[in-house]
Amino acid sequence: MPSHVSPSAALGGVGRGVRDSYRTPEGSEKQRWLFIMAAEEINEDYPTEIHEYLSTFENSIGAVDEMLKTMMSVSRNELLQKLDPLEQAKVDLVSAYTLNSMFWVYLATQGVNPKEHPVKQELERIRVYMNRVKEITDKKKAGKLDKGAASRFVKNALWEPKPKNASKAANKGKSKN
Repeated sequence: MPSHVSPSAALGGVGRGVRDSYRTPEGSEKQRWLFIMAAEEINEDYPTEIHEYLSTFENSIGAVDEMLKTMMSVSRNELLQKLDPLEQAKVDLVSAYTLNSMFWVYLATQGVNPKEHPVKQELERIRVYMNRVKEITDKKKAGKLDKGAASRFVKNALWEPKPKNASKAANKGKSKN
C-alpha cells in the first residue's frame, strides 16, 4: 500500500463519515468530490438488511481512526521512555497485532483469503508472545507466600490426638449413662 494512502482510504474510505475520512494525496477537491459522489452511489446499491452492520462497522473504523490519531500524536520514543520494559512489550505487541489485524481485513476486502496468507502465522506468533507477557504479568500480581504464617496455619489446623488419660475418663463417663 502506498505511504500516502490513509488507513481509512485503504479500507474503502469508511471512517467517521465518507466526507470526513477521505484524504487525497494532493488534497485535490475535484478528486475528493468524485470520491464522495461514487461513495453515495455505492451506498444506494447495498441491501437494506446490512445497513445496521455497515453503520456499526463505520463507527468502529472511526474509533480506530481516533485511536490511531491519538497514538500518532505522541512520538514512540517519548511514549516508551515513560513505560517499564513489560509495558513497552505490551505496547509493541498490541501495535503489531492491530496492524496485522487491519491488514487481515484489508486482504478480505480485496478478495484474498487471509487464512491462506502468511499474515495468519504472524498473528498467531504475536498471540503467543502476548500470552507470554500475560503469564509474566500474572506472576508479578500473584501474592508471595509467607512461609512462617503458612506453617503456623497448618500446624493449628491439624488434628492433634488427646492424651490417653483424658480419653479413658471420657469413655468411662459415657458407659455409665
